[in-house]
Amino acid sequence: MAKQSKKQKSLASKLGENQKLYGLGEALTLLRELKATKFDETVEIAMNLGVDPRHADQMVRGMVSLPSGTGKDVKVAVFAKGDKAAEALAAGADKVGAEDLMEDMQAGNLDYDRVIATPDMMGVVGRLGKLLGPKGLMPNPKLGTVTPNVTQAVKDAKSGQIEFRVEKAGIIHAGIGKMSFSDDALKANFDAFVDAIVKARPSGAKGKYVRKIGLSSSMGPGLKIDTTEVAGV
Repeated sequence: MAKQSKKQKSLASKLGENQKLYGLGEALTLLRELKATKFDETVEIAMNLGVDPRHADQMVRGMVSLPSGTGKDVKVAVFAKGDKAAEALAAGADKVGAEDLMEDMQAGNLDYDRVIATPDMMGVVGRLGKLLGPKGLMPNPKLGTVTPNVTQAVKDAKSGQIEFRVEKAGIIHAGIGKMSFSDDALKANFDAFVDAIVKARPSGAKGKYVRKIGLSSSMGPGLKIDTTEVAGV
Protein backbone atom coordinates (compact mmCIF):
# COMPACT_ATOMS: atom_id res chain seq x y z
CA MET A 1 0.00 0.00 0.00
CA ALA A 2 1.25 3.49 -0.79
CA LYS A 3 2.55 5.67 2.02
CA GLN A 4 -0.03 8.01 3.52
CA SER A 5 0.55 11.73 3.94
CA LYS A 6 0.38 13.39 7.38
CA LYS A 7 -3.09 14.68 6.50
CA GLN A 8 -4.27 11.22 5.51
CA LYS A 9 -2.86 9.68 8.70
CA SER A 10 -4.54 12.37 10.78
CA LEU A 11 -7.90 11.78 9.10
CA ALA A 12 -7.59 8.02 9.43
CA SER A 13 -6.73 8.42 13.13
CA LYS A 14 -9.77 10.60 13.73
CA LEU A 15 -12.01 8.12 11.93
CA GLY A 16 -10.76 5.37 14.21
CA GLU A 17 -11.57 7.41 17.30
CA ASN A 18 -15.28 7.87 16.68
CA GLN A 19 -18.35 6.09 15.44
CA LYS A 20 -19.72 9.01 13.44
CA LEU A 21 -22.39 8.43 10.83
CA TYR A 22 -21.74 10.13 7.51
CA GLY A 23 -23.94 11.43 4.75
CA LEU A 24 -23.14 9.84 1.39
CA GLY A 25 -21.57 12.98 -0.06
CA GLU A 26 -19.37 13.52 2.99
CA ALA A 27 -18.30 9.86 2.96
CA LEU A 28 -17.24 10.06 -0.70
CA THR A 29 -15.22 13.21 -0.02
CA LEU A 30 -13.41 11.52 2.88
CA LEU A 31 -12.65 8.41 0.84
CA ARG A 32 -11.01 10.58 -1.80
CA GLU A 33 -9.00 12.50 0.81
CA LEU A 34 -7.78 9.25 2.36
CA LYS A 35 -6.82 7.61 -0.94
CA ALA A 36 -3.15 6.64 -0.75
CA THR A 37 -2.80 4.38 -3.80
CA LYS A 38 -2.16 5.20 -7.45
CA PHE A 39 -4.54 2.63 -8.94
CA ASP A 40 -8.25 3.29 -9.45
CA GLU A 41 -9.77 1.72 -6.34
CA THR A 42 -13.25 0.22 -6.25
CA VAL A 43 -15.87 1.89 -4.09
CA GLU A 44 -17.50 -0.87 -2.04
CA ILE A 45 -20.76 -1.02 -0.15
CA ALA A 46 -21.59 -3.36 2.75
CA MET A 47 -25.11 -3.70 4.09
CA ASN A 48 -26.04 -5.44 7.34
CA LEU A 49 -29.52 -6.92 6.97
CA GLY A 50 -31.93 -8.26 9.54
CA VAL A 51 -32.09 -11.72 7.99
CA ASP A 52 -30.76 -15.20 8.65
CA PRO A 53 -29.98 -16.69 5.22
CA ARG A 54 -29.89 -20.19 6.71
CA HIS A 55 -33.68 -20.02 6.36
CA ALA A 56 -35.03 -20.20 2.81
CA ASP A 57 -37.60 -17.47 3.46
CA GLN A 58 -34.85 -15.06 4.53
CA MET A 59 -32.53 -15.40 1.52
CA VAL A 60 -31.73 -12.19 -0.34
CA ARG A 61 -30.41 -12.68 -3.86
CA GLY A 62 -30.87 -11.02 -7.21
CA MET A 63 -29.50 -8.77 -9.93
CA VAL A 64 -29.30 -5.00 -10.22
CA SER A 65 -28.20 -2.78 -13.09
CA LEU A 66 -25.96 0.06 -11.96
CA PRO A 67 -26.83 3.12 -14.07
CA SER A 68 -23.24 4.38 -14.12
CA GLY A 69 -21.72 0.96 -14.81
CA THR A 70 -19.06 -0.74 -12.71
CA GLY A 71 -15.91 0.58 -14.34
CA LYS A 72 -14.83 -3.03 -14.72
CA ASP A 73 -14.24 -5.07 -17.88
CA VAL A 74 -16.68 -7.95 -17.36
CA LYS A 75 -15.75 -11.29 -18.94
CA VAL A 76 -18.77 -13.29 -20.09
CA ALA A 77 -18.98 -16.91 -21.22
CA VAL A 78 -22.10 -18.20 -22.97
CA PHE A 79 -23.26 -21.78 -23.50
CA ALA A 80 -25.19 -21.77 -26.76
CA LYS A 81 -25.32 -23.34 -30.21
CA GLY A 82 -26.22 -22.25 -33.72
CA ASP A 83 -27.98 -18.91 -34.11
CA LYS A 84 -27.92 -18.26 -30.35
CA ALA A 85 -24.15 -18.70 -30.30
CA ALA A 86 -23.86 -16.17 -33.13
CA GLU A 87 -26.12 -13.75 -31.24
CA ALA A 88 -23.98 -14.06 -28.10
CA LEU A 89 -20.79 -13.31 -30.03
CA ALA A 90 -22.41 -10.34 -31.75
CA ALA A 91 -23.51 -8.99 -28.34
CA GLY A 92 -19.91 -9.05 -27.07
CA ALA A 93 -19.52 -12.38 -25.25
CA ASP A 94 -15.87 -13.25 -24.60
CA LYS A 95 -16.30 -16.99 -25.09
CA VAL A 96 -19.14 -18.99 -26.63
CA GLY A 97 -19.45 -22.73 -26.95
CA ALA A 98 -21.14 -25.95 -25.89
CA GLU A 99 -19.36 -29.20 -25.00
CA ASP A 100 -16.08 -27.59 -26.04
CA LEU A 101 -16.62 -24.73 -23.56
CA MET A 102 -17.50 -27.25 -20.85
CA GLU A 103 -14.25 -29.14 -21.47
CA ASP A 104 -12.30 -25.88 -21.43
CA MET A 105 -13.77 -25.01 -18.03
CA GLN A 106 -13.10 -28.52 -16.72
CA ALA A 107 -9.46 -27.94 -17.69
CA GLY A 108 -9.39 -24.99 -15.29
CA ASN A 109 -10.20 -22.05 -17.54
CA LEU A 110 -12.75 -20.30 -15.33
CA ASP A 111 -11.65 -16.69 -15.59
CA TYR A 112 -15.16 -15.30 -16.11
CA ASP A 113 -17.36 -12.87 -14.22
CA ARG A 114 -20.64 -14.17 -15.63
CA VAL A 115 -21.73 -17.44 -17.22
CA ILE A 116 -24.92 -17.46 -19.29
CA ALA A 117 -26.70 -20.39 -20.92
CA THR A 118 -29.67 -21.02 -23.19
CA PRO A 119 -32.20 -23.43 -21.61
CA ASP A 120 -31.31 -26.28 -23.99
CA MET A 121 -27.69 -26.19 -22.82
CA MET A 122 -28.38 -26.81 -19.13
CA GLY A 123 -27.78 -30.54 -19.52
CA VAL A 124 -24.18 -29.69 -20.43
CA VAL A 125 -23.82 -26.87 -17.90
CA GLY A 126 -25.18 -29.08 -15.12
CA ARG A 127 -22.03 -31.21 -15.33
CA LEU A 128 -20.05 -28.16 -14.21
CA GLY A 129 -22.04 -27.62 -11.01
CA LYS A 130 -19.15 -28.44 -8.66
CA LEU A 131 -16.90 -25.99 -10.51
CA LEU A 132 -19.28 -23.11 -11.17
CA GLY A 133 -21.39 -23.34 -8.01
CA PRO A 134 -18.69 -22.43 -5.45
CA LYS A 135 -17.65 -19.47 -7.61
CA GLY A 136 -21.20 -18.15 -7.88
CA LEU A 137 -21.12 -18.63 -11.65
CA MET A 138 -23.78 -21.31 -12.11
CA PRO A 139 -26.43 -20.04 -14.55
CA ASN A 140 -29.81 -19.55 -12.87
CA PRO A 141 -33.15 -18.77 -14.54
CA LYS A 142 -34.21 -16.65 -11.53
CA LEU A 143 -31.21 -14.40 -12.14
CA GLY A 144 -31.75 -14.20 -15.86
CA THR A 145 -28.59 -16.13 -16.70
CA VAL A 146 -30.53 -19.07 -18.13
CA THR A 147 -32.41 -17.46 -20.99
CA PRO A 148 -33.09 -17.73 -24.73
CA ASN A 149 -32.43 -13.97 -24.96
CA VAL A 150 -28.65 -14.21 -24.84
CA THR A 151 -28.21 -10.85 -26.57
CA GLN A 152 -29.88 -8.95 -23.72
CA ALA A 153 -28.21 -11.08 -21.03
CA VAL A 154 -24.74 -10.38 -22.43
CA LYS A 155 -25.45 -6.67 -22.86
CA ASP A 156 -26.76 -6.43 -19.28
CA ALA A 157 -23.65 -8.12 -17.91
CA LYS A 158 -21.34 -5.88 -19.93
CA SER A 159 -23.15 -2.64 -19.12
CA GLY A 160 -23.13 -2.77 -15.33
CA GLN A 161 -25.52 -5.45 -14.10
CA ILE A 162 -24.22 -7.13 -10.95
CA GLU A 163 -25.42 -9.99 -8.80
CA PHE A 164 -25.97 -9.69 -5.06
CA ARG A 165 -26.33 -12.44 -2.48
CA VAL A 166 -26.50 -12.20 1.29
CA GLU A 167 -23.74 -13.99 3.23
CA LYS A 168 -24.11 -16.12 6.36
CA ALA A 169 -23.83 -13.18 8.75
CA GLY A 170 -26.61 -11.29 6.98
CA ILE A 171 -24.18 -9.02 5.10
CA ILE A 172 -24.19 -8.09 1.42
CA HIS A 173 -21.01 -6.77 -0.22
CA ALA A 174 -20.67 -5.25 -3.68
CA GLY A 175 -18.55 -2.90 -5.73
CA ILE A 176 -20.58 0.07 -6.95
CA GLY A 177 -18.03 1.87 -9.11
CA LYS A 178 -14.54 3.33 -9.15
CA MET A 179 -12.92 6.21 -7.29
CA SER A 180 -12.48 7.92 -10.66
CA PHE A 181 -16.29 8.13 -11.04
CA SER A 182 -17.94 11.46 -10.28
CA ASP A 183 -19.90 11.81 -7.03
CA ASP A 184 -23.14 11.92 -9.03
CA ALA A 185 -22.28 8.66 -10.80
CA LEU A 186 -21.45 6.91 -7.53
CA LYS A 187 -24.57 8.27 -5.84
CA ALA A 188 -26.70 6.96 -8.72
CA ASN A 189 -25.16 3.50 -8.34
CA PHE A 190 -25.49 3.63 -4.54
CA ASP A 191 -29.19 4.51 -4.78
CA ALA A 192 -29.86 1.81 -7.38
CA PHE A 193 -28.12 -0.86 -5.30
CA VAL A 194 -29.84 0.07 -2.03
CA ASP A 195 -33.21 0.27 -3.78
CA ALA A 196 -32.72 -3.24 -5.22
CA ILE A 197 -31.88 -4.65 -1.79
CA VAL A 198 -34.91 -2.97 -0.20
CA LYS A 199 -37.19 -4.36 -2.92
CA ALA A 200 -35.67 -7.83 -2.44
CA ARG A 201 -36.77 -7.97 1.22
CA PRO A 202 -37.76 -11.61 1.83
CA SER A 203 -41.06 -12.64 3.43
CA GLY A 204 -39.28 -14.09 6.47
CA ALA A 205 -37.46 -10.87 7.44
CA LYS A 206 -38.70 -9.53 10.77
CA GLY A 207 -38.09 -6.18 12.44
CA LYS A 208 -35.67 -3.65 10.97
CA TYR A 209 -34.46 -4.89 7.60
CA VAL A 210 -31.56 -2.57 6.67
CA ARG A 211 -29.60 -2.20 9.91
CA LYS A 212 -26.30 -0.68 8.79
CA ILE A 213 -24.67 0.57 5.61
CA GLY A 214 -20.91 0.97 5.24
CA LEU A 215 -18.87 2.48 2.44
CA SER A 216 -15.16 2.02 1.72
CA SER A 217 -12.59 1.98 -1.04
CA SER A 218 -10.47 -1.07 -1.85
CA MET A 219 -7.62 0.04 0.43
CA GLY A 220 -9.41 2.65 2.54
CA PRO A 221 -11.25 2.67 5.88
CA GLY A 222 -14.91 1.76 6.28
CA LEU A 223 -17.29 4.66 6.89
CA LYS A 224 -20.71 4.21 8.45
CA ILE A 225 -23.51 5.81 6.44
CA ASP A 226 -26.40 7.58 8.17
CA THR A 227 -29.32 5.41 7.04
CA THR A 228 -31.83 8.10 8.05
CA GLU A 229 -30.62 10.06 5.02
CA VAL A 230 -30.99 7.11 2.61
CA ALA A 231 -34.25 7.04 0.68
CA GLY A 232 -36.39 3.97 1.14
CA VAL A 233 -34.51 2.56 4.13
